[in-house]
Amino acid sequence: MKFVFSFYISFLILNFGMVSCGDSNEKSQSEIQTTNNSSTLFGNQKFVFPELSDKAKIYVSNWAVFDDFEKEVKTLNGNTIEVLLNKSELLVSHLDSLSKNIPDTLFNQAILSRVIVVKTRINLLHQELKKSKIDSIQLQNYMNEMNASVSNLIIQINEKFQKDAIDLKRVEDEKKELENQKRFLDSVYKIELQDKKNNEL
Repeated sequence: MKFVFSFYISFLILNFGMVSCGDSNEKSQSEIQTTNNSSTLFGNQKFVFPELSDKAKIYVSNWAVFDDFEKEVKTLNGNTIEVLLNKSELLVSHLDSLSKNIPDTLFNQAILSRVIVVKTRINLLHQELKKSKIDSIQLQNYMNEMNASVSNLIIQINEKFQKDAIDLKRVEDEKKELENQKRFLDSVYKIELQDKKNNEL
């Protein structure tokens, strides 16, 4: 009886294992078929990157390759693997130059960090695209992460100029306040001087 019971349990475990293996084989096969389809489009075609503010555009125009990088990255979504591979190769090259040549007017730790994140995301995307068997889910994740990192970089550049404008206004306000105080003290001094003259008469 014990033998029959243990045989029955072993049989069930073996069957369960075979069914599980079958499912995982089917899953990996379907993923491979999806990624081998040359007409499949990746990325989010409806994704809209933030725009640089007018002030930011003036300073960014002095940042070598940024314009090329921005144009290329904005056309990355909604492409086939072949197109993505070519575009990501260009972007890797642009980002090498971009990260080494941040102008002084744009350089701060926050912008440098965002550039490094974008560079990392593009490199990961490019490495995935170079694989002989591409994981379509991972590729889509890399596309989403790339979109987010580029958006964060553009937002950070805009914020730098917003902050600079606020800092400049604060400095100008403080300067005006000091001038007003000086004028007030000068007028008080003149009045006191005039009173003193009048008293002497």
